[in-house]
Amino acid sequence: MPFGFYIIMAAQFFSALADNALLIAAIAALREMQAPAEYEPLLKTFFTVSYVLLAAFVGAFADSMPKWRVMFISNTIKIFGCSLMFFGAHPLLAYAVVGLGAAAYSPAKYGILTEYLPHRLLVVANGWIEGLTVGAIILGVVIGGTLIKPDIAASMLAFDFPLIDTGVDTVGEMALSVVAVLYILASLFNLYVPDTGVDHKPLKRNPFYLIHEFNHCLALLWRDRLGQISLAVTTLFWGAASTLQFIVIKWSEVALNLDLSKSSMLQGVVAVGVASGAVFAAKFITLRKSVRVIPLGIAMGLIVLVMNFVTSMWFAVPLLILIGGLSGFFVVPMNALLQHRGHILMGAGHSIAVQNFNENLSILIMTGIYYVMIKVDMSIYWVVTLFGLFVSGIMYLIRQRHIINQAQQDDVAHLDDTTHHC
Repeated sequence: MPFGFYIIMAAQFFSALADNALLIAAIAALREMQAPAEYEPLLKTFFTVSYVLLAAFVGAFADSMPKWRVMFISNTIKIFGCSLMFFGAHPLLAYAVVGLGAAAYSPAKYGILTEYLPHRLLVVANGWIEGLTVGAIILGVVIGGTLIKPDIAASMLAFDFPLIDTGVDTVGEMALSVVAVLYILASLFNLYVPDTGVDHKPLKRNPFYLIHEFNHCLALLWRDRLGQISLAVTTLFWGAASTLQFIVIKWSEVALNLDLSKSSMLQGVVAVGVASGAVFAAKFITLRKSVRVIPLGIAMGLIVLVMNFVTSMWFAVPLLILIGGLSGFFVVPMNALLQHRGHILMGAGHSIAVQNFNENLSILIMTGIYYVMIKVDMSIYWVVTLFGLFVSGIMYLIRQRHIINQAQQDDVAHLDDTTHHC
């Protein structure tokens, strides 16, 4: 891999690290405010709404200038959202602003891969980016959970810089200050992301033109035989993964009697599995073999049902690692295939914007359904059961659709089958 690729990975790592640490800090802030329990999944809703509402614009924005500049601007928006929470804005509102920055950041961070690297390296590049993103999730939730621990927070608040009044007096302010530093580190790496030299399309000022162009790209990707399969899989995965974040917190509190700090660590356990699965996929799965991993999605949904029978950490940790491992192994090749088809059909930024629209609409719908379930006080065990059956059922239908597509025309045979090396 060229050196610039590792700069891109570093920028992505610190930005994702801050996003996930901020989520735990925001949940803690809601609990400190004694907000209703159902507000917690709404954090994800407010974060992702920008991905859906601005999908027609962020792709064109990402393609209108060098990707490093888009990433830098987007990280600045995230810092602003974090600052809002620091100065007393409602966590839902502040996290929505951070989501606005993330919506603009995503087409650039993924789009630059297709501009900077040859197609044969897309699977391994996605293995890197998903592995590091998941590593950021692990470390992010650990940092967030650690910062809100009373003993750790007290020690950090007791530290003062000589002759400087930082104005940081509460646990929440201290946690948000640490998160802001992580965003600043990401911004510094953004400045050194390489310019790929790809021609940029001038940003159209007519919003109706941008919406029409986006709708055309959306239909184009869903009509493509391979595009629709990979898009369906990643759409389901990200909706399920975001919902599982909150399910794990609630389930660990009920089944394992853990507090927020410890239950947030179990999110990191799932992420360890995802990172491991992503690494194996990047090493062994080529673009041509990417569609063979779909049955693992069916298996993952069924294995989630085992959570209903777990009451011990000794069983919970390996089970969550297994669930995460299956997730990472099947989503990385699907993501690479989707980027490959999207780049060919419409260009990097527009393709990622279409992908983000679908995936985050799925997040809004699935976390919204989870919100309703918690609102009506449904048992977490029923939630886990319905979640697992839903994921397996949809993955089975996607597999059947792929079989029908292949019977009409073998598109898989034209994909690159080169073994990938870092």
